[in-house]
Formats: sequence, C-alpha cells, structure tokens
Amino acid sequence: MNRPFSRRHFNSAALSALGVLVWATAQQVHALSLADLTDKEANQGLKAALEKAALAAVGLLGQTDGFLGNEKVRIPLPGALDSAAKLLKNLGQGQRVDELITSMNRAAEAAVPLAKDALVGAVKSMNFTDAKNILSGGDNAMTTFFADKTREPLFTKFLPVVTKATEKVGAAEKYNQFASKAAGFGLVKKEDASIQDYITRKALDGLYTMIGEQEKSIRQDPVGTGSAVLKKVFGATF
Repeated sequence: MNRPFSRRHFNSAALSALGVLVWATAQQVHALSLADLTDKEANQGLKAALEKAALAAVGLLGQTDGFLGNEKVRIPLPGALDSAAKLLKNLGQGQRVDELITSMNRAAEAAVPLAKDALVGAVKSMNFTDAKNILSGGDNAMTTFFADKTREPLFTKFLPVVTKATEKVGAAEKYNQFASKAAGFGLVKKEDASIQDYITRKALDGLYTMIGEQEKSIRQDPVGTGSAVLKKVFGATF
C-alpha cells in the first residue's frame, strides 16, 4: 500500500523544481546576446572598458620602472646599435650603455602620463555605432581604436617631454651622431636616427601594448572587473 505523500516529500520536490527554474533562468541570462543590449548599454559598457584599460595602462607605465622594469615594453637601442651595445659592454663600456638605456626608458615613463587626457577624450568621442562595432570586433578592437585616434596627437605631445628628458644625458647627442651615420649604412632605420623620435614611438608602442593587455583581461574575465556594466556587456555572446 502506497504511503500518503508527506509534506517533507512535497518540500523536497518543490525545492528541486525551484532549483531547475533558477538554473534555467541563469542559462537565459548567460545566453544574453549582443543584439539584446540597448545602444545605451553597449555604449556605456564599452566606454567603461576603454577608460578602465587606458587609465590602468597609463598608471602602470607612468611610474619608475614602468618601462625599464617591464620586459614587454622596455625600450632597447634600435637595430644594430643594440648588438653594438653588447660589444661595448664587453669592452668595459657597459655603464655608459646602461645609463643611456635607462635614460631612454625614464623619458618614456615621464611622457606617458600626458596620454591620459587624450585617451579619455577618445572615449568621450565614442558613439553608439562605434561601441557595438568594437564590442563585436576582434580581441584587440579597443586597442586599435585608441591607436587610430590618439597615436598622432600623442606623438606631438610626448616629443617635447622626451626631448627635455634626454637633454639631461650627454650621450643623447652622441647617439644621434652615431645613429645618423649608421642609418646611412642601413644599420638603423632613418626614423630611428633621432633618439627623441625613437623613444617617442617606442613609448607609444608600449602604451598600446599595455592597453591591449588590459583589454584582454577585461574580455576574458569581465566579472573580475567588479563592474556590473562590464559584466553584462562583455558577458554577452557575439
């Protein structure tokens, strides 16, 4: 004879049903697609990500050893001069070489904080179409956007700071003289014959490299950013 269905059994069944309902609801939330986002959500999410990535990169690079202590962005001597530097070290000139390389990286570290206003300005210039296009773009779409919008004006902005920083090092003038001759033999690119221009370009390369690192982190783990907007936007399927 079957026993009556007890309240305990009922509660157990109800909890199981509730669990299934919660799970199903969660799956629907996770299945949110980019098409489900409003223009405002897409725009807010991307702007939040852009600003977060940009400011984080500036903060990391614009400090002592931001370039010099980071293998990914450390600025070496260009082309054949890097090989020549190794030879000079073997000839007892290592201190002079190290001083020059250190001064190059210090110049980049001094210039990078100036990028903040331009990067934030680029974020503010975003429109709804830009936002959705970048959100559905490749893994480095945000970084490419920054580079396209800010590289040229930032080069102009960085150069005077880099020039002032390198003027403090007597080796800078000697570098330019030597590099100019080396460029004539094809050992150094013509655009790298000026230490100031070279450092400025490498500083920008480093900036966009670190923005790219930040973008990668945001895309891979939007929940880890602690931002509800980024979680919703970058958690959407494309």
